[in-house]
This record gives sequence, C-alpha cells and structure tokens, in this order.
Amino acid sequence: MRVAAIYDIHGNLPALEAVFGEIRGAGVDLIVVGGDVLPGPMPVETLSYLLDLDRPVEFIRGNGEVAVLAEMAGTQSSSLPEQARQVVRWTAQQLPPEQKRVIASWPATFQVGILGLGSVLFCHATPRNDSEIFTRLTPDAVLLPVFQGIHAPFVVCGHTHMQFDRTAGETRVVNAGSVGMPFGEPGADWLLLGPEVQRRHTSYDFKRAAERIRETKYPQAEDFAAHNVLEPPAEEEMLKLFKGAELKG
Repeated sequence: MRVAAIYDIHGNLPALEAVFGEIRGAGVDLIVVGGDVLPGPMPVETLSYLLDLDRPVEFIRGNGEVAVLAEMAGTQSSSLPEQARQVVRWTAQQLPPEQKRVIASWPATFQVGILGLGSVLFCHATPRNDSEIFTRLTPDAVLLPVFQGIHAPFVVCGHTHMQFDRTAGETRVVNAGSVGMPFGEPGADWLLLGPEVQRRHTSYDFKRAAERIRETKYPQAEDFAAHNVLEPPAEEEMLKLFKGAELKG
C-alpha cells in the first residue's frame, strides 16, 4: 500500500489541484486528508473536489473544521483572535448543509498498516488534541507523555504547517506540512508513504493561484494570496513564534 497524506489545505484549491497532479502518477492506493481542509478562500470548491475523487479517501478533522462547525452551531469560542474569527464566520456562511454533515462525521484519528512502516496513526496535531503545538525543536521529554500508549510505532501529524521527521521515545513522528499554507518555500507540502517516507514539495503557478484567490469574496483574500501563496513566512520565523505556544514539560 502507498498512502498520500495531505494536510492543512485551507481552501487553497490551486495548490490541491497541483498536488493531485502528482498523486495521480504516484501509484497511490489511499489518500488521507489530515484536517484543516478549511477555513480558507475556496472552502466549498475544495471540499467538493476532495469528495468527488475517484479513489479511496479517509478524512480526519482538524481544529479548523471544529471551529467552523462550532460557528455553524452558534457555539464558537470568543477566545479566538478576531482575525481568525472573521474567516471562520465567513467559511461557515459558505457551506451548504450537506457539507456540514460530511465534515461533522470525520473522526479525530485514523490508523492503517503501511508496508515498510507498520501501523501508522494519523492525527491532526497530536493523538490526544487537535490544536496542541510542537515542532522539530520541542524537547523529547515534553513529547514523551503525548505519544506514550498510542499502540502505533509511527504517527503522522500536521497543524503547524512545517514538515519534519523526528522521534518521541520509540515513536517516529512525521509532520506532513501544509498543502495550502506552508511555512518556508512557496509550494504545497505533503507526504508519500510506503515503503519509505517521502517528504514532497509541489510547485505550481503561484501568480495564477494568487489571482484566483483574489477573485474570491474571502475577507482576507489579498493577505492569503500575498503571504500564503507568493511569499510564505520563513520557517525560522514561525519556529520562534510557536516557541511561546508549544507544549510545556
């Protein structure tokens, strides 16, 4: 079995289309969508694209889906910064009822055996939480309690939009990065799994993608086009930013 792991698409349909241009030629048996398909500038179109694929797909939910569903239910937390609440509100307003029902059915984790890697657990942030933050620099001692007792030697996560491959005790933990909002080089990051781990980076027509995003009614379309497609934040910048919010020992 070969598995493509695509995370944190955030409604960036042009990036997703480019990734699937590569997936189609990679002999993939299963696609795992690791959460945070939304919010983003093209939420309905991106969900429709994924739901219409002609191959097996497993979805798990991320904190983005949780926030959008809470907004649709009228229970959204006021602790979110206003910038985030704005895009969550807008995204919730776009989704038809049938898409709401679909994302509400997604589980928090998914586990499958992959030749060469063993049993692989897919989660959004950590196996216990969809919004905890850790990076390639987080101390091992902090991560050990998070990954103990999960009954899988291999975990794939996302959430922080930066790829890495590290261990936490006896568990190998790989971050898939982000398809739609990467930190570092412009492009779309994802994983190809089986029998080894390939960290993939897909380029696409960034200028045209930015134009398509600017043509949407997304409330932060210009910022998304400029700072998530054309010139994403540097990885070192984001590692410093996440330092204050990451898991503590």
